[in-house]
Formats: sequence, structure tokens, C-alpha cells
Amino acid sequence: MGRAVVFLDRDGVLNDPVHDPYDGRPEAPLRAADVVLARGAIEGVRALNEAGIPLVVVSNQPGAAKGKVTSGELRGVHERVRSLLAAEGADIADWRYCFHHPDASDPQLRGACECRKPAPGMLLDAAADHDIDLSRSWIVGDTDSDVGAGRAAGVGTVLIGHPGSRHRRTDEWIADAQADDLQEAAAFLLLDGELRSPGHA
Repeated sequence: MGRAVVFLDRDGVLNDPVHDPYDGRPEAPLRAADVVLARGAIEGVRALNEAGIPLVVVSNQPGAAKGKVTSGELRGVHERVRSLLAAEGADIADWRYCFHHPDASDPQLRGACECRKPAPGMLLDAAADHDIDLSRSWIVGDTDSDVGAGRAAGVGTVLIGHPGSRHRRTDEWIADAQADDLQEAAAFLLLDGELRSPGHA
């Protein structure tokens, strides 16, 4: 039997979305200096760390594909999120990103892929690499695509209602549970120090 993990979206779960000058609405930070950790992120990660639950980030990051930023700037944002969490003793076991987009200006990143959520590719690849039992695992995200990816991969789903990602949520996908932030999500996921079974959400 593989191990149970909690998959996490990044923007809207670990850090706040910020105003995107290209789209005119809150989206992923485009520069490291814009990164602010989301409310409850540190506490939520720590709680799951203390319970011995591995955490795997799975995040769509099409900024470079759309020509908004360079791949180097995307790496800078990633490093800033990672370092802010690490400085508070909050550990993420693995980080996985999809850099593709169907309408990418970069032809190498354009078109359909298996990793862009709501496709489950990032979760399935992580499961294969880390011996993860998806039937015992969860995803915590803030958008319809997170819930869709979780359903497609066969994991439990928790939807965080971050106000900055409201435009990415509809009634199309209903999560197994809802929370205001990652701290509240972690409190739901942990029962007597153990990860709740998705079948008993």
C-alpha cells in the first residue's frame, strides 16, 4: 500500500493572488517581490507536517507560455514562496508545475497536455514517483480546476474560498469539503492526528 499525501494548489492556498496588469484581475504573482503568503498557510502546512503527512504542490503556471514573464521570473516566484515557508519551518515535499497553455504565444508550450488542471497528470505522475495511494489522499485548492483534477485522480477534495480567486469558482464542481484557508482545511483533514479517509468526508 502506498502512502497518503495532501496535494496543494499554490496561488490562493499558499500565497495570495495579486492584481495581474494583463488580465485586470487577481492571478498568480509574476514577480518574487509580489509574493505574500496566504492567511493560514504557515499554520496549515505545519499542522500537516507535524502529523507526518507529505505535501505535494501541483500548480498551473502559464505566465511564461502567455508571454507575461520569463521562465526565470517564474522560478523566482517559486523560490520566494518556498523560502518564505521554509523560514517558518513549513515544509513542502515536492513541487510540480504545468507551464503549458492552450493559447500560449510560445509554440513549445501551446496545446493540450495531461498536466494542466483539471487534467490529473501532475497528481498521477507524483503518485507514480512517490508511491502515493491516491484513494487515501486529498487535494486542497481554491478553483474549479483543482476540484476537477482531484476528482479525475480519485482523491478527496477541499475547496478554499480565497476571495482573490472567486472568479475561478462556479457550481460546476462540488468539493467534498470547504474551508476558509489552509489552516482550517488542515483541521478538517486531521482526525486525532491522522489523515481523514476521503470515503468518510
